[in-house]
Amino acid sequence: MNPQLLVGIALVAAGAVLVGFGLNATEAPLGQLSEALTGSYPDRTIWQLAGGAAALCVGILLTARSRMR
Repeated sequence: MNPQLLVGIALVAAGAVLVGFGLNATEAPLGQLSEALTGSYPDRTIWQLAGGAAALCVGILLTARSRMR
């Protein structure tokens, strides 16, 4: 199997997990309280969402690119 495909699949999986954790954290009572008081979510939640989205995008691109070959 192509190493690029394996890395792409791993990034998609890791990105999905990070986005899941980030979305779960936005629904947590402490996250909602922080958002209500400051207008934004805690930094950790934002990093999980942004990092997960980035990993998903790169993973999808790598997987698609390796499939085109």
